[in-house]
Amino acid sequence: MGKLIGLALAGLIGLASPASAALDEAEITLLSFEDLEGWQDDDHAAAFDTFLHTCELLNDPQWDPVCAIGFDFTGTPRSFFELFFRPVLIEDGQDGLFTAYYEPEINGSERRTSRYDVPVYRRPDTPVSYTRKQIEQDGVLEGRGLEIAWVEDPVELQFLQIQGSGRIILPDGSSIRLGFGGSNGHRYSSLGDELVRRGIYTIHQVSASVIKNWVRRNPVAGRELLNHNRSYVFFTELEHLPPASGPVGAMSRTISAGRTLAVDPAYTPLGAPVWLEKAGAEPFSRLMVAQDTGSRIKGAQRADIFWGTGDDAGREAGRIKDPGRMVVLLPIQRAYALVPED
Repeated sequence: MGKLIGLALAGLIGLASPASAALDEAEITLLSFEDLEGWQDDDHAAAFDTFLHTCELLNDPQWDPVCAIGFDFTGTPRSFFELFFRPVLIEDGQDGLFTAYYEPEINGSERRTSRYDVPVYRRPDTPVSYTRKQIEQDGVLEGRGLEIAWVEDPVELQFLQIQGSGRIILPDGSSIRLGFGGSNGHRYSSLGDELVRRGIYTIHQVSASVIKNWVRRNPVAGRELLNHNRSYVFFTELEHLPPASGPVGAMSRTISAGRTLAVDPAYTPLGAPVWLEKAGAEPFSRLMVAQDTGSRIKGAQRADIFWGTGDDAGREAGRIKDPGRMVVLLPIQRAYALVPED
């Protein structure tokens, strides 16, 4: 998941606070920009615009001057990063792993109909610990006015919940934008891992489309599989979000396809530029910005790439599970402060 399930407040605290206990145990190496593979070939302007989109939220004495300069900077975007930042490689002993996430679009209605009869709930005012089965099958939340909309497919809804945000496409072509609104407190369990555990598929066969098709072909066993993930995500309606913008990430700002990373803020401060060198079938090197978090994104060299909106983005995102390296760009003073003294 990565996905968009992150809290803005936690992100901002993680950004402004001193070095975390995780950083105290990490191996930290200062690099030069010449050490970044493909640095000179990237579209630094796209990364610069993405960085400035959340820069004003970096309420920290080591970031404030850099952001102030950025808003008035008249040089090239590449020179901005080279003048005011230092690349920092942060490692925790685990190999790099980079996946991707997206903003789903699913069909639905503002009213319950014979076709659209699966509710999409906002979070109740009082905490709940009901399981997915109790909410979706036993109807424990019915009649409380919590429905934002109705959709037709519980498996599509669960994948929307895994991503943490999405769009419900209404019959007239308009849409409802959804953001993460909380959860029932139960731990997430992977549907794909469960199918592998049962011997139905191998780890290399499992994908989002394979899971969805299996659930639809096996309605009884499929319903039971969906209930295996006891975690349930509630949503909030994002009423004033422009249709062309991305979803809202952990910094309470919209995020950018191909330029936003979800990271572990214990190692990478939210709002920081991050140089990503992704290997695998379709390798690329790109300057991105840490603007999101995810409950399964843990580690210094672990990140989730926001790939975009809709089915095509979802198919592409589902294929990405690659090794590589990420290097955080930090203000020069902060970068040197992380290096242990001899």
